[in-house]
Amino acid sequence: MDEQPWSDEQSLLDDLAMDAYRAGVRAGVFVDEQIAAELGAEPAMVTKARERLQELCLLSEPAVGHPAVPLDPEIVEAELVSRLEVSISRQRRQVSRIHRQLRSLSGVYRSTERHPQQNVPIRVLDSAADVQRELDLARHRCTQERMALQPGGGRAAHLLQEDLIHTQELLRRGVRIRTLYQHTARASMATRAYAKRVNDAGGEVRTAEELTERLIIYDRRIAFVPKERRGQEAPGAAVVTDPTLVAYLCRSFEAAWQVGQPFPEADPVEDSQQVGSELRASILRLMGMGLKDEVIARRLGMATRTCRRYISTLMDELGASSRFQAGLLVGRREAAANRDDTPSGP
Repeated sequence: MDEQPWSDEQSLLDDLAMDAYRAGVRAGVFVDEQIAAELGAEPAMVTKARERLQELCLLSEPAVGHPAVPLDPEIVEAELVSRLEVSISRQRRQVSRIHRQLRSLSGVYRSTERHPQQNVPIRVLDSAADVQRELDLARHRCTQERMALQPGGGRAAHLLQEDLIHTQELLRRGVRIRTLYQHTARASMATRAYAKRVNDAGGEVRTAEELTERLIIYDRRIAFVPKERRGQEAPGAAVVTDPTLVAYLCRSFEAAWQVGQPFPEADPVEDSQQVGSELRASILRLMGMGLKDEVIARRLGMATRTCRRYISTLMDELGASSRFQAGLLVGRREAAANRDDTPSGP
């Protein structure tokens, strides 16, 4: 057995091989036809099980005229564990060499002036790949806190899974995680599942009515602000390290965080009704400001088509025959509400 006879997520033996080994132990020998008859299994499958048992040295190799016989599992266990421990030790030495060599180069890299742009307070990266490398580096160096604003609705499941892996790694290192989504993300089952796992692991996830732009801040030291998206390509980003600007972005995050609501663990149907009610109120308010459908949809993190369905329903409820009339009616309603809230004089 020169190679590891199993993969990281593979069992040593399947159920048939286990049953076949037990039958062989009872019989004292391993004869494919007899084992197959006893187990009621296909002979070809038993043959495959025998080959697997022999690969693990749980059966002897048959000699001419002599069938295979079962061997002691404890001997096999000791050999497999010993080889695995040797492999682990070798990999640990390799990891140590990697750390030692690359960290020595890292000192050289940071001391040189060949990359003066590294010290620029704002660097604009046009390539999404360059942005991802900078994000990975910032995450690797993070020791205290990650703050993130994620506008829009629910994210794709594969992106959430990737982010969950990174988030759990940071939480294991004792990093505080705070992520703020928009209310519309609560309608996404994938995002709800992600939020629950992050909360269960010690992170914090909230939602807010409006978020202006995506933002990620590590350790209150470095911030990532995306460029405007054009088309379907992932945008570049500005990497901000100026202390004054980063502090301002942190205050902006804190202001949004304070008005956010904890991501609910309530029944999805009940929560969707609450979200719908809040969205209707927000749409009415933005309609009263005279904003276009596309702008309202973008500010609330929903599809324009969905936003227009809400607006159509609200116009029916208002008895408005046009978008302009609906805006006027909403404005009058808000003005009346403000008058009612104004304290009367003595």
